Amino acid sequence: MHLPVAECFRRGRSSFDNLVLLETQIRNAFVRRNHLVSIFFDIEKAYDRTWRYGILLTLFNFGFRGNLPIFLKNFLSHRTFRVSMGNFYSDHFIQAEGVPQGSVLTVTLFIIHLSQILNCLPSYVHGSLYVDLQISCQGSNMNTIERQLQNAVNKLVAWCDKNGHTISAEKSRCVHFCRKRNIHLDPNIQIRIAPIPVVNEIRFLGVIFDRKLTFLPHILHLRKKCERSLNILKVLSRTSWGADRTSLLRIYQAVILSSIDYECMVYGSARPTVLRRLDTIHHSALRICSGAFRTSPVESLYVICHQLPLHLRQQKISALYFFRAQSMPRHPISQLTLTVSLHRLYAARPSHILPFCERAKMLLHDSDLNGTIQSSDFFCFPPWDIPQFSYLNPFSGFDKSSTAPVTFQQLFHHHRYQYSSFIPIFTDGSKSDGHVGCGVVFPSDTLSYRLYNCCSVFIAELVAIFCALQEISPSSQRNFIIYTDSMSSLETLSHYDTQMHPVGLEILSILQFLRNKSFNIIFCWVPSHVGISGNETADAIAKFASAFLPRALPYADIKKFFVSRLFYLWQQKWDLLTNNKLHSVKPSIGLWPILPIRQVDFKLSRLRIGHTRFTHKYIIFGERAPVCPTCHQNFTVHHILIECPSFKSHRVDHFHSSFVTLQDLVGEKHHPNIFNFLKTIGFFYEHLVLFTCFFAFLHLNHFEQFPFHIFIDF
Repeated sequence: MHLPVAECFRRGRSSFDNLVLLETQIRNAFVRRNHLVSIFFDIEKAYDRTWRYGILLTLFNFGFRGNLPIFLKNFLSHRTFRVSMGNFYSDHFIQAEGVPQGSVLTVTLFIIHLSQILNCLPSYVHGSLYVDLQISCQGSNMNTIERQLQNAVNKLVAWCDKNGHTISAEKSRCVHFCRKRNIHLDPNIQIRIAPIPVVNEIRFLGVIFDRKLTFLPHILHLRKKCERSLNILKVLSRTSWGADRTSLLRIYQAVILSSIDYECMVYGSARPTVLRRLDTIHHSALRICSGAFRTSPVESLYVICHQLPLHLRQQKISALYFFRAQSMPRHPISQLTLTVSLHRLYAARPSHILPFCERAKMLLHDSDLNGTIQSSDFFCFPPWDIPQFSYLNPFSGFDKSSTAPVTFQQLFHHHRYQYSSFIPIFTDGSKSDGHVGCGVVFPSDTLSYRLYNCCSVFIAELVAIFCALQEISPSSQRNFIIYTDSMSSLETLSHYDTQMHPVGLEILSILQFLRNKSFNIIFCWVPSHVGISGNETADAIAKFASAFLPRALPYADIKKFFVSRLFYLWQQKWDLLTNNKLHSVKPSIGLWPILPIRQVDFKLSRLRIGHTRFTHKYIIFGERAPVCPTCHQNFTVHHILIECPSFKSHRVDHFHSSFVTLQDLVGEKHHPNIFNFLKTIGFFYEHLVLFTCFFAFLHLNHFEQFPFHIFIDF
C-alpha cells in the first residue's frame, strides 16, 4: 500500500496514518517470522529545488485547464530575493527553481509535484511520504529483499534526477526490523555508490522505532523530555503562592500530556512494564498541580484532578482515532484488515502483539459496540449546489411555560387550515434507559424503529425524518409537510456545513433528490406534549418501538458512548477502593470547584486526600507514626477533624455541632469555617516540638477541657 504525501495534508488525514501503516507492516512481518527492511530517505533542499515545470506538468496531467494553471505559472515565475544585514540589503537575485517558502500555496504545490514519486515504486515495495520518503519490503530471504529494495532505490534516484531533486545518502537511514535470533547479515543498499547506514533505531515523524519494536528507546526519550518540562510546573506551583490548579492542569495538558498523547496509539503496543515508565511523569505532574503530599495514593490524584489514568487515556485516544478513520471514506487505515492466514498466525502465536487496527477492534468489542461506523462524505455537495433548507414555526412568540396547551392546539389547527393541501407527517425520537427509538406517523399508517442504545435522542429525531423521506419517495403525491418537535434537528439542517452530522447529510441528499422529482416538501416545528395528536402518537410509538433498524453508528455517538464507558470503568474501579481516604469524601468521580488561592486550595486538597505532612511524613523519613496522647491512636485527618474529643468545644464553636462528617467539612462545598477551625487549633503551623511538649503537659495535668492549640505542618 502506498500512502501519498497528500494524505497527510487533507482533512481527516494526518501523520498518524503513516506511523500506523509502518507499525502494522512490522507486526505482520514479525508474526510471519520474516525480515522487514525499511529505508528512510532525506531529500536535500526539497522546497528550494522543486521543479516548477514539473508542477505545471503534473497539474496538466491531473486535467487542470484554463486560468488556474496560468495563475500558478505567474505565481512561480519571476520571483526574486535579497539578503539583509541590519539596514543594508544585497542586490536582487532571481530564484529560478523552487517554491516560495512561507506562502500558503507552498505546501500544496510541493505535494502536487512530489506525490508522483511513489508511482515509480514496484508493487512489492510499500512506500509512504510525508515530505520525507520511507519505503519498506519484507520477506524470508534477505538477499531477495536487498535486491528488491536496491531496484526501488535506483528508480527513486532516477525519478529525482529527472525532476530536479537529490536524495541525501548521508542523512538517509536503513533499519532492519527482525526478531529472529539466528545470525544473519544486515542488508547492503546503496544510493549510487554510497551505502545507506544501517541503524538499530530511527526517529520517524516524532516516534522512535527500534528494530525489535519494543518502543523502549522512544519511551525513555519521551520520559526524559517530560521530566525537563516538569520544571515549568515546579516553578509555577509553589505551595505558598503560585498558579491555581486549573491553570497548572492546562499547562500540563498543553506542554507535557500532549507529548505523551502523541502517537500513543502506536507506542501503546509496548509491553505494560515499558509503558509504566511514563506513569511516574503523570503522577508527579498531578501531584504538583493539586499540591498533594508525596505519599498520596495515585488513585486519589486521578480523582482529585479529574484526569484519567494513562492506560485508559491511551485506550480513549486509540479508539477515537480508529473510529474517526472508519468514518472517513477511503481512509487508508480502514484498508488494514488481516487476511485469514494472518488471523490464524496471530491466534497460533499469542505472544505476538496485534497490529493497531486489531487492538482497536478489541476495544470496540469490549465496549459492546457491535454496529458498524457510518462514513461521512465531506464533499457530497459541490460548492455550486449547496442545499437550501428552511422550516416554518407558526408558534414563534409563544412561550411554552406560560402558554396554555389549548392555545398551541388552536394555532396548529389554523396552520393546518392554511396548508390543508399538504399531507401531514409527524416524526419523533425517544431515549430512555436501555431504549432508543424513532417513530413516524402518516395519515393512514405508522412506522417505528428501535436503534442502538448508544444513539442519542438527536440521532433518533434525525433518523425519524430520514425514514419519513424514504417512505414518501415512491409516492404519487407531491405535497408533504413534515412536523417535528426537535428544534435542534431543524437548526442543524438549516446550517449546512462539511462538518454536519452524517444523518443530516443523508437527509439533505434525499431531500434534494425528491425536489428534483418535483416533490414539494415543507418542514414545520411543533411544540411537544401540548395535545397535538400526531406528535403525541409519534412520541408514543417511538417509546415502544420493537423492530430493530440496523443502521451504522455515527462517529459522534460512538465517541460519546465510548468516553462515558471509560469513565464508567474508572468509576467501577474507584468504587472498590473503599479504604481510600478520599473515597469517603468523594465517592463519585467528577469535577469539583477549585479555590483560586493556591495556598488554600492545596491545603484543602491534602485534607480531602487525607495525607498531610504531619500525618504521613513518617513514611518518607522512616519514623514512627504520630500517636494522639489522649486517644492513643495514630494521628489522621479524620481523627483530628472528627474523632478527637480534645477539639469537641472547637467543633461546637465553629460548626455548631459536635457530630460532623468529612463530607460536611471538606466535601464538594467545604464548610465555610473549616479554615478558621484549623487556625484555632494551630493546624497551619509547623512547631511540632511545641505541639508535643504542650500536649504532653496537658495530658499529664488532665487539662483536656482546657483550650489549647496543636501545631501541625501541612
